[in-house]
Amino acid sequence: MIKPLSDHVLLEPIREEKKKGGIILPDTVDKERPEKGKVVAVGPGKLNKEGKRIPPEVKKGQVVLFKKYGPDEIRVDDKEYLIAREEDILAVLN
Repeated sequence: MIKPLSDHVLLEPIREEKKKGGIILPDTVDKERPEKGKVVAVGPGKLNKEGKRIPPEVKKGQVVLFKKYGPDEIRVDDKEYLIAREEDILAVLN
């Protein structure tokens, strides 16, 4: 398992199906980077100037929106993940 460090967040990308005129197009038609993902793991948080850890605001299992080109893509065991800094996460979806 991957354990993110500092304020990094491990995300499983959520690719949405594009619909056009009632036809569902596979995600291979449009290779846009995802902007939504499920939080798989969270680092312990960032250190402030005094050396105190600031706990992360996101939690494992949440679905989040993030900056399109903020996260780095990685592959582990043929599965695609994204690693983002918590500051690149824009919102938590309910």
